[in-house]
Amino acid sequence: MAPPSAGQRFGAEFLGTAFLVATVIGSGIMAERLAGGNAALALLGNTLATGAILFVLIAALGPISGAHFNPAVTAVFLLQRRMRAGEAGGYLLAQAAGALVGVWAAHLMFDEALLQLSTRVRTGPSQWLSEWVAAFGLLLTILLTLRGWAEAVPAAVGLYIAAAYWFTASTSFANPAVTIARSFSDTFAGIRPIDAPAFVLAQMAGAVAAHYVCRALTGGGADADAGAISQGKPKFDGTARYRSRSR
Repeated sequence: MAPPSAGQRFGAEFLGTAFLVATVIGSGIMAERLAGGNAALALLGNTLATGAILFVLIAALGPISGAHFNPAVTAVFLLQRRMRAGEAGGYLLAQAAGALVGVWAAHLMFDEALLQLSTRVRTGPSQWLSEWVAAFGLLLTILLTLRGWAEAVPAAVGLYIAAAYWFTASTSFANPAVTIARSFSDTFAGIRPIDAPAFVLAQMAGAVAAHYVCRALTGGGADADAGAISQGKPKFDGTARYRSRSR
């Protein structure tokens, strides 16, 4: 079977990021409406939906694009020279476009105004540290799981994010594209546009730190020949294993 084309990989990144953001925003709206003012219950609903969709999206689209859905993941794989700059740029554009479409889809589904700017305050050192930790842990989870048990990446990422919703003060955005998209939604999952840049900087710093910690722990980082989230050119061999395409 021929490897996925560039257009197919970009399309998978667009679709996956759109569904991810639509789930984060949409489940936040639904949870808040049904929770009756109980913030913990609303967060729990948001958490379960996000963790579940991450498992599904990575399992379904990983064989096509590697299932990044996150500029921080793409940046780390570019840093590891598993992607060319042009391909990484295409991923970033697809993720950004998908994230915005996901926000608008969620708003339309819940009869919200299409165009919004969030007023939800999320700022301060504790929030920034939380985002550094969230992104650091996410990338470390991806890189180390790829090396040791690649088939478990969908479950590992979904479970990590579900946990990080609760152990970080910021509720673990851990994704620059999702962060920026959430600034365009004045709903449960929103963040003020003025607060988003600091989140993005913290996320990118955490992701890069994870790359170097992984190298220190393994003597060279994750195995370049294994994993669902790999070189952006993986294939699925039909036996529940993700393998990267040979160069």
